[in-house]
This record gives sequence, structure tokens and C-alpha cells, in this order.
Amino acid sequence: MLTMDHIYKQFGDLVVLKDISLNVEQGKVVVIIGPSGSGKTTLLRCLNVLERPESGSVTIDQQTLNFTKKLTKKQIRDFRKQSGMVFQTYNLFPHLSVIQNVMEGPVTVQKVDKNKARDKAAELLTKVGLQEKMYEYPYKLSGGQQQRVGIARAMAIDPKVMLFDEPTSALDPELVGEVLRVMKGLANEGRTMVVVTHEMKFAKEVADEVIFMDDGVIVERGAPSVLFEHPKEQRTRQFLNMINQ
Repeated sequence: MLTMDHIYKQFGDLVVLKDISLNVEQGKVVVIIGPSGSGKTTLLRCLNVLERPESGSVTIDQQTLNFTKKLTKKQIRDFRKQSGMVFQTYNLFPHLSVIQNVMEGPVTVQKVDKNKARDKAAELLTKVGLQEKMYEYPYKLSGGQQQRVGIARAMAIDPKVMLFDEPTSALDPELVGEVLRVMKGLANEGRTMVVVTHEMKFAKEVADEVIFMDDGVIVERGAPSVLFEHPKEQRTRQFLNMINQ
């Protein structure tokens, strides 16, 4: 379903991703953990081509981008349609109502009929528990509600893969649970998901595979029960001991 092959990414002289290869099967949930600055978010942004790697390739479903070749804007735009991304900050359009925010992608990018897009948006907002907030504006919503709108918006384009970049990091602790419940629901539906998070409980309960990154490389990967309980690498043990204190 999703494959990264030998991805290198650097900013100036700083190499942020060092020969990253990754495979995510359809319907699986992969959670990426690691310290700040380890390259987790950059990896996710490369999957959506918000950052363009210096070399390597990314494949989603049957569509591949080879970054050693010149790519057209259309190739990149078409590739991005394969994934829906949920960001740390909600990035909602403040001048649009909740339902208009969710409709925006299908209408403007996919040229979906407005009535069909509205029906789909209403269905998705009901799914994330916001059916009563459809015609509110973002400033009237809590952070957790805004993030759930962000999830509905990402789902509106029917992506092959859902990408989550620390979706609860900007939330007050009491609001984290409502977002994680929605994400667990998506995982239970068999959605293919790649999640960067500090929520270890979520990783233990939901992930099919956990990847630990540090200094731009994948240090260790494995099933949650193995990686959390019996990590093989010293750096993994140091990180887990630190966050469990």
C-alpha cells in the first residue's frame, strides 16, 4: 500500500532523513515515536510531498514518485490526493463554517458536485461526533473539536492513507481523549494510518507496528508488545525509560 525506498532529506547541511525505507500494508496502523528533532514529522511530510526529498521514492497504492527525476506539479498534486493529512495545528479556514471546511477539498480539488460534497461532509462530521456543530465557525469550537473537524476534512477526499502529525500535541490534556477515540474508530474500520505521536498508550493499544526514530534513522521497529516491553536497542531503552519516568 505505502512504501518509502531509500529516502534522504536535508535542509542545508543538516541531513534530517538518512536512507529511510518503510513499508505499510493496507489496513495497518504504523505509529512513529522518538525524541524531538529525530525526523518524524519530516518523514510524514515527505510522504505527502510537503517536503521533497533529495533522493529515493515513495509509493502509495500503484502511484510512485521517484525523487531522483524531475517531477511536474501535476504529478505531485495527483500523488497528494492519495493521502489525507491531519496536522498538529488545525489549519481550518476561519471564514468558512465547519461543513464548508470539510467540503472545500472535494469541491475545489476533486471538482465534486457541491450537494454531494455537502452530504459527504455531513456524514463525516456525524462520524466524528460534530453533527450539531456543522454550521458553526472554527473560533466557536474547542481545540479537540477543531482537530476532529481536521480529521473529517482529511477523510473527505477518500484518501488511501491517513497521515497524523502529532494530532493531540496542541490540545489541553482533557481534550486529548476525544481525538484519540476518533482515531481508534478509524483504525477499527481498517484504515491505513501512519501516526506520529507522543501518546504511548495509543501506540500500545492501536498500532500494528511501532517505529522508533532518532537522528534521522529508524533505530528499531516491531509490534507494540515487543518494542515497548523488550526493546533490543540501547537507544530505544533510554528513550522509553525517559518518557516513563
